[in-house]
Amino acid sequence: MVLKYLLFFVSIFFYGALSQAQSGYWQQRVEYTMKVNLDVETHQLDGEQKLIYYNNSPDTLSKVYYHLYFNAFQPGSMMDVRSRNIADPDRRVADRISKLKEDEIGYQYILSLRQEGKELTYKVNGTLLEVTLAKPLSPKSKTTFEMKFHAQVPLQIRRSGRDNREGIAYSMTQWYPKMAEYDYQGWHAYQYVAREFHGVWGDFNVSISINPNFAVAGTGILQNADKVGFGYEKRGSLVSKPEGDLTWNFIAKDVIDFAWAADPDYTHDQAQVPNGPMLHFFYQKNEKTAETWIKMEETAVKVFRHLDTHFGKYPFDTYSIIQGGDGGMEYPMCTLILGEGSLQGLSGTMAHEVAHSWFQMTLASNESLNAWMDEGFTDFASSEAMASINETKNPHAGSYASYYALIASGLQEPAGQQSDHFNTNRAYGTAAYSMGAIFLEQLKYLIGEKIFEKGMLRYYETWKMKHPTPNDFIRVMEKTSGLQLGWYLRYWIGTTKRIDYGISQLIEKDEATLVELKRIGDFPMPIDFVVTYKDGSSEVYYIPMNELLGGKSEGNHPILCETWPWVYPSYTLKINRKPEEIESLEIDPSRRMADINRSNNKISLEEVTPFKSNIK
Repeated sequence: MVLKYLLFFVSIFFYGALSQAQSGYWQQRVEYTMKVNLDVETHQLDGEQKLIYYNNSPDTLSKVYYHLYFNAFQPGSMMDVRSRNIADPDRRVADRISKLKEDEIGYQYILSLRQEGKELTYKVNGTLLEVTLAKPLSPKSKTTFEMKFHAQVPLQIRRSGRDNREGIAYSMTQWYPKMAEYDYQGWHAYQYVAREFHGVWGDFNVSISINPNFAVAGTGILQNADKVGFGYEKRGSLVSKPEGDLTWNFIAKDVIDFAWAADPDYTHDQAQVPNGPMLHFFYQKNEKTAETWIKMEETAVKVFRHLDTHFGKYPFDTYSIIQGGDGGMEYPMCTLILGEGSLQGLSGTMAHEVAHSWFQMTLASNESLNAWMDEGFTDFASSEAMASINETKNPHAGSYASYYALIASGLQEPAGQQSDHFNTNRAYGTAAYSMGAIFLEQLKYLIGEKIFEKGMLRYYETWKMKHPTPNDFIRVMEKTSGLQLGWYLRYWIGTTKRIDYGISQLIEKDEATLVELKRIGDFPMPIDFVVTYKDGSSEVYYIPMNELLGGKSEGNHPILCETWPWVYPSYTLKINRKPEEIESLEIDPSRRMADINRSNNKISLEEVTPFKSNIK
């Protein structure tokens, strides 16, 4: 089974690289203009959408696909059935969708759809709208779609919805008919079953009409702050409320989605990141939030500064942290998070969602296919940021512990499969978050910290706003380090092979010490080996692996050893000191290598008696 998965993912990586090489890089583009009205009494929304769609591909398109995400929140939907049948359902969903009443379900109805003024034929398939074009769309051309739609906002279940558990009125995410992405792999028209999204780069001009008692926050820059009275100052600056609805107009450029939230009781705070964006905070100020949000706002500024320095500069002028949703979920230029709870929990969630602005909202890899490139890289970056702010060590210890626990459970699956197709939520969560974070921390082990930091900045600058693939990332790291790393990507992401090395035996020979090392697992790695002597000194031996075609050049001036070919199960290292001079021996004392059994990685010579060898 492992071999099957390996061959499958090797073919996927190869095909992706070949396609890009043959056709040259391209990506589609969208320009949305939307006018919507939300009735806060019925929780229903009417909208008009004009979409200019640019086909920059080399292909002629006869169909297009839209996502209709709200349709997932109906009894009998794929999301509902999956949640009621998976072994470990998300407790936020469980069987709640199956119990929704008619006025609590979500839906998106298409009232009309035209292409260049001509009525189109379409059909709804769950959370997808399949549209047959009136005129095929040629390569390097554009067309205009005009749509009228009607929707009902579901009771808050997952990400989207109304009346969340903290009393926020509307979390408007995945709320509009959204064009699916088309790239070198074809259409990414996935049913909304549980998680992860993908989107087309483009511009949004969105006008939202709503009861004047409500304040609105979301993606983009508010164009008419003076007229709506929120003014990014205080709601009370509205001199007189209109008799009808109030319209809020937001514009966002070069983003992959648009999200917003609305509530009559939002407080608005703001903080400026030095040489960075203005941060906006929208939350219900009460005894559960007043103190924690103010402190969290200070942390948010520090998080942005850390991420700017280590992962690339945030590309927009604003960012909003909004109380809403059902946990924490990222969107362009904003996030929706739960607002109550401890300062530690609030700050950790905020940091994670903010870090998504680098890996999902600026780089925007396909998180449906490669969740580890988004969730895992985000977890890595936010953990590093919080550790720097709080001056704590071992920021990724939790990720390693989660990975080891999954292996012990017997539930591990390859990390590189489509997000919805894991057999358990636990396997998905560990693969996407923990294994994704370990992938980067372990990469530091392979290429060195300084080279790693250069590589991460280079990756961001090379691929921002371009939907990078796994191969795109690893090629940047190869170019930066001068090492071959494709094997590492294939092993860690495409298989369930595990790392396990151990110290097998010691032999005293000719006033030297021979150490036999064993590769017990089926995942080869280069080895950092530290010898500590009784006089207090130590030496670091670096044993390269032949697949790297080189080795890392930084560290405490390690002693470079002969290469250990990955097919060899054992390796003998010679230490030019007598055993009685040695205090201890250890494989990878940094613990960055995800060795599943560390009990045989370190020995003390007080506990081991080497035997003399007759080898000549």
